[in-house]
Amino acid sequence: MGISRRGLLRGTLLAAGGALAGAGTVAAAERLPRWFGPDRQPIGGGYAPGSDRNIWADDGQQTVTWHVTTDQPLVALTFDDGPGPNYTPKVLDALDAHECPATFFMVGERVQQYHQLIDGRLDRHEVGNHTWNHVDLAEQDFDGVTSQLRRTHAAIVKYTGKTPRLMRPPWGHLGGSTLLAANAMNYNVALWSHQMREKFYQKDPAGNVRYIVEGVRPGAVILAHDYGDPLRLVTIDHLGEMIEGIRARGLKLVTLSELLAVGDQPIRH
Repeated sequence: MGISRRGLLRGTLLAAGGALAGAGTVAAAERLPRWFGPDRQPIGGGYAPGSDRNIWADDGQQTVTWHVTTDQPLVALTFDDGPGPNYTPKVLDALDAHECPATFFMVGERVQQYHQLIDGRLDRHEVGNHTWNHVDLAEQDFDGVTSQLRRTHAAIVKYTGKTPRLMRPPWGHLGGSTLLAANAMNYNVALWSHQMREKFYQKDPAGNVRYIVEGVRPGAVILAHDYGDPLRLVTIDHLGEMIEGIRARGLKLVTLSELLAVGDQPIRH
């Protein structure tokens, strides 16, 4: 499922007061994905005007995806906020053990600081841009967003040898300036359709596994984290069970770009 930048800037998608409404892509709050709620808004934020400067791109479009419409049995597993010493090696070990690809949305300053943790370990994986220091892009103007993305882009290319083509705004917060900057840098914007619920399942890790394994469907984009609160271990220590459970349902785990390639959204290259 995706929306265009023009649609956002013209009001096709509006985020206010914890409700999301629009015409075309999402018509009413009751049609929102079941994971949308007050504890996690996929789109939100404050300032970020899309028209603070005359910087319109000629194509006038920016893809924002949180779920891919496809009947192919494909699912994408994504990780935010790393790399970091506590969890990233454990995540990579689990993925290697199960030969499972994933997409890592990395924070630039952490790539610079902890690049040795990922050196030579990303061959099967994809890397995306998650800003330089995990700021709320919805509170940044165009120049601020562009600086965040450019610094991170350069660090990812330098330390991983990969060129990111996807970006994910921290907390999923979007504003017009983010869309304009992403468009200018030839990025697709990626959100998510399913999120690990470590806090809810902190005393029942198996419940978190069931929540993900039983809840995903073809085209799902799963959000996990490899940095932050120790509750992340509710997911990280049980990644293998999730991977095997998803596969047992006949679903294949792929990178997010591979998932996007089979959907009905235009992909930027």
